[in-house]
Amino acid sequence: MALLLTLLVGLFILLGTFLGSRLKSNQKFISVAIGLAFGVMIVLIVLDIIPEALENLKTNPWWIGIAIMLITTMIGFFTLKLLDSFIPHHEHEALHHHRHKTAKCHNEHLEHVGILATIAIVIHNIIEGMTLYVTASQDLKAGVLLCLAIGLHNIPLGIVISSTLQKKKELIVDSLVLALSTFVGGLAMMLVSKVVTDLVVGLLLALTLGMMIYITFDELWPQIFYNKDKKDSILGIALGVVILLLSMFIG
Repeated sequence: MALLLTLLVGLFILLGTFLGSRLKSNQKFISVAIGLAFGVMIVLIVLDIIPEALENLKTNPWWIGIAIMLITTMIGFFTLKLLDSFIPHHEHEALHHHRHKTAKCHNEHLEHVGILATIAIVIHNIIEGMTLYVTASQDLKAGVLLCLAIGLHNIPLGIVISSTLQKKKELIVDSLVLALSTFVGGLAMMLVSKVVTDLVVGLLLALTLGMMIYITFDELWPQIFYNKDKKDSILGIALGVVILLLSMFIG
């Protein structure tokens, strides 16, 4: 049953990508979706990933754990920055100035953000799958609530991915990878639970933290900053924050 819950969580991602794909031709929706992504990432970073990483990296003395987290976070940040330079369909000059004068350039940048976000979210989902499996194995009721909480904040993540990826084939593949990533985490925990330590989970979380910081402030924030209609972006940010806070409250 615990493993089944990790599989069910993926359905929420698919629901998000379906909703997003229906509306992504609407420019107003794109602006709201980018703001939504920013709000979602900020809440995940501050209220989810940082506390979880610190909890798993507890050491004596305490500052060693914080130092390990900071170093690993920087590794995650610069790893994604390095991967960034190898990702195709991305005009570096336009990205540098964050001003997209043509629709083609704008779409290429959105696709680029989608690929980067997929990398970080997959790692994040695998870790969530590990957590969900352990929780559900020990307490099924708590596992169901956690499944619902994770699922709710997977919906906006699915919307984000579908609103950034322009090619249908690419969207389908990414959606399936994201949908199954939580299950992969649960399966991995079931198979190697004795090997996976708090330290390993903490390091993975810190690595994900660095990647999400890069996406949030180097990719999403400039898009919001240069958006002419700030109201749509602000609405998206507010929705992202509210949805994530509600999902965490339920959990």
